Amino acid sequence: MIFVGEGALLRRAVAHAAARGHRVDLVCSADPLDAAAAGPGTPHLAAPDVNTRAAELSTACTDGIVWSVNNRQIFREPLLSLGLRIVNVHNGLLPQHRGLPSVAVLFALLNGDTAYGATVHEVDAGIDTGPVLAEHRFPLGPEDRFHQVMLRGVRACQSLFEETLPAVAAGLAPTVPPTSPTSPAPPPRPSAYHGLRTLARLADHRHAPAFARATDLGPFAAHAPELAAALDRLGPGPGPRPRPGLTAERTLRSPYASDSSSGNAT
Repeated sequence: MIFVGEGALLRRAVAHAAARGHRVDLVCSADPLDAAAAGPGTPHLAAPDVNTRAAELSTACTDGIVWSVNNRQIFREPLLSLGLRIVNVHNGLLPQHRGLPSVAVLFALLNGDTAYGATVHEVDAGIDTGPVLAEHRFPLGPEDRFHQVMLRGVRACQSLFEETLPAVAAGLAPTVPPTSPTSPAPPPRPSAYHGLRTLARLADHRHAPAFARATDLGPFAAHAPELAAALDRLGPGPGPRPRPGLTAERTLRSPYASDSSSGNAT
């Protein structure tokens, strides 16, 4: 299997797959150490656009499976037509939290969503629009802050990958027990895409009751630069401001940074 993505979340997934006996054919990321997590000699490819290296991925993949983990690249043709099964681990519930996880968490809190989580889904030509294979759902409370929800989402992504890996590797549909079996899941919100352009609407929510906690980036400020910049442009507001001098290591190493330091793609 092949892995495409970046950061500690990717590296943990690579290490877990190798430890469970799965052959890691190739790791596509910016940091060669991500491949080393599977063991010495694991091939690494630094490809800012994996679509331009489609033939190499097809040749390297021995089981036809490509995992997308903490990956901001968008899979396009010809890669989508090579018969590979591309599976994305997405920080957010689908279809209501499509797009960048940092923006999705922000608007989940601003919009008063009652649940967030992680989703494993097949990749198609859209952005986070492929068939859902499994999800890990958790409730959002009235006091939850951005950095708390993001951290729980990261942990949910890691758990869901580990739970679904055996079935995906075997070519089966994953069967993941519901995370809240005693309470039925609420009906999903309409499909919504949360990209960088969505941040243009941030000013419209400045006086929303949840604005302070929705914009409390905490240790994730340094790893959500587009969101931090949008908040800086907005100027001082109520509640805590992002603290870019902190690192996520105070709670959990950030999924956006390597251990040494979400489209169809996140």
